[in-house]
Amino acid sequence: MITTEFRQKVKDAILKHRENYQGMSDAQFAKTLNLNSSVYSRLKSGETEKIAADTFWIEQGRKLNVSVYQKDWKIARTSVYAEIEENITFCKSKKKAIILIDECGIGKTFCAKHVIKNLPNAFYFDCSQASTPTLFIRRLAQTLGVDSTGRLSDVKENLKYYINLLNLPFILLDDAGYLDPKVFVIIIELWNGTEDRCGWMMIGDDSLQAKFQSGLDTKKTGYKALFSRFSDEFVHCVPLIKDERTKYMQQLIGDVATVNLNNQAKVKKVVNLCMGKGKTLRHLETLIQLDESV
Repeated sequence: MITTEFRQKVKDAILKHRENYQGMSDAQFAKTLNLNSSVYSRLKSGETEKIAADTFWIEQGRKLNVSVYQKDWKIARTSVYAEIEENITFCKSKKKAIILIDECGIGKTFCAKHVIKNLPNAFYFDCSQASTPTLFIRRLAQTLGVDSTGRLSDVKENLKYYINLLNLPFILLDDAGYLDPKVFVIIIELWNGTEDRCGWMMIGDDSLQAKFQSGLDTKKTGYKALFSRFSDEFVHCVPLIKDERTKYMQQLIGDVATVNLNNQAKVKKVVNLCMGKGKTLRHLETLIQLDESV
């Protein structure tokens, strides 16, 4: 059963998220939520009961990181956060594109979502949920508030047209390693149709880098062209040299633990627990939720 408290928190998060969509009408924004404009109008006026199915509240709560029962994960201005914020700001303001490659569990997605939610016309897209060409185009259109129904070619053209209308738009493609290689050709098409109008960023782990490297080595169609458009390099947060990496991870885990643990005397202990097991921030989150048991 979805509680009234949860609906209220999701509603507040949606209305806060609405501020990012500058130059977009309420009707267009409603499309990004898969709602009709009349239902969104009711939500905007404060209604939450009997206006949408439970699945709507669950999906939007997940997308907007709404939490009711779990301890809130406080933002730590870690080196990962600073690097991601700097790269997003650069790509958005200069209309450039980069590929960020790093290991799982260091907070890439968490930081990216937090940075983006405070930026106008910046859009987060989870590629793992739309990895095929058709799903990618239609879901990206929906994310930006463009009609995602109708002929696929029309949706693509409308998507490019709308991106070009926005002021300094930015699109972040998270978990891009899940994408079907055919989607990379579509991204080239979108890039070409919006060049010097939109900033882009891909985020992934070493599987994304391996996919790109294989495509480049075997000269597969699209890889060289896309890599060129995304600055011809892979950006990393975590150092590749072992000793430097260890120090970096200790600092990263310590920074997050410091702002989230009630008992500061436990910071060193949880850092050692995470490092000793070769774990990252996902393990730290579990330890913090069990704060008094650490």
